[in-house]
Amino acid sequence: MPYREKTAWLSLAAIAVTFTPYFAIVAISPRTALPDVRQLSLFAAVVISQAVILGAGHTYLALHRPQEARTPPDERDRAISTRSITAAYYVLIVGMIIVGCVMPFSSSGWKIINAAVLMIVLAELVRYGAAVLSYRQQA
Repeated sequence: MPYREKTAWLSLAAIAVTFTPYFAIVAISPRTALPDVRQLSLFAAVVISQAVILGAGHTYLALHRPQEARTPPDERDRAISTRSITAAYYVLIVGMIIVGCVMPFSSSGWKIINAAVLMIVLAELVRYGAAVLSYRQQA
């Protein structure tokens, strides 16, 4: 498995492990007014957890196969990255149009904030998922 595919899998796993519980907790929590220190601290804990998982994972991959980690991306890697970022961009733009142009007429506060975070997370899932699929199709 190529190094960049491993890092894409790592990123997918980190997102799933951190943001799935976050959105589950947010969905069952009672709505509160801004600012909500409890929810801000939950979000901070999720982001820090994701950073720790990614940092530990990248460190492990770099130490386990240092030569592979130092190899610059080739033409295939750049093409896969371009395709996956393009797909994620469309998801992000549609999500931000919904969050920024449609939702303010019917929602406010944490609902808009969490919808924006959800769209960013979905865009990242599309990015890394498309990269993994591209690597798997070529394998």
